[in-house]
Amino acid sequence: MVDALFAEPRLAAVYDALDPDRSDLDAYLAIAEELGATRVVDVGCGTGTFACLLAARDKSVVGVDPAAASLKVARRKPGADAVHWVRGDATALPALPALRADLATMTGNVAQVFVDDRGWDETLAAVRASLRAGGWLVFETRDPGSQAWRHWTHEHTYRHAEIPGIGRVETWVELTSVAFPLVSFQTTFVFASDGATLRSQSTLRFRDRNEIAGSLERAGFRLEEVRDAPDRPGLEMVFLAVRAER
Repeated sequence: MVDALFAEPRLAAVYDALDPDRSDLDAYLAIAEELGATRVVDVGCGTGTFACLLAARDKSVVGVDPAAASLKVARRKPGADAVHWVRGDATALPALPALRADLATMTGNVAQVFVDDRGWDETLAAVRASLRAGGWLVFETRDPGSQAWRHWTHEHTYRHAEIPGIGRVETWVELTSVAFPLVSFQTTFVFASDGATLRSQSTLRFRDRNEIAGSLERAGFRLEEVRDAPDRPGLEMVFLAVRAER
């Protein structure tokens, strides 16, 4: 089930305005260049910001996401016509003809939404099938040792924006449950225009470095490097894995 944050049209429409600083994507753009990737799959592309940035650099891009509301926002962005948008999860990728991507990415929370091992393993297998021999998978995940959820409070997460055509929107996150390795939280949105309050429930799976490395190996990847996320040093890990030939 897709979180309301991405699936509810009214929330998808304000997602970018409430999180306008996407400098976290600079590292992924740099990695795409570093790896010489020309064909990229953006898994969990959401509202399409990264996919459009890649397309603007003359990459051939597939953006895949299960949330129709988010894809609707993505398709309206400048440069969106250069991206092939697919509604679905990663398991839809192997069915695309002659994809053979150089690089698959999962930015933001995408790698952590797979709360059970089966879903995560199926995703890795599907991504591998979408890559050419020697293709790369690059994704980030929070280091569970940093216990980022301790700061998922109104005090630490409150923000607001005046959005043209929508008005003032306020939002914040509140922790609801820690049943490690699963952590759940609620995101609240308040629309000043009509006083509407909408809430989105989310659960993330926190896997440590060794667990992720093991899952990559089982799925047919060779882990080449784990980097510190430049925008959140000490809090997130960026995994770079290459498709290994069996």
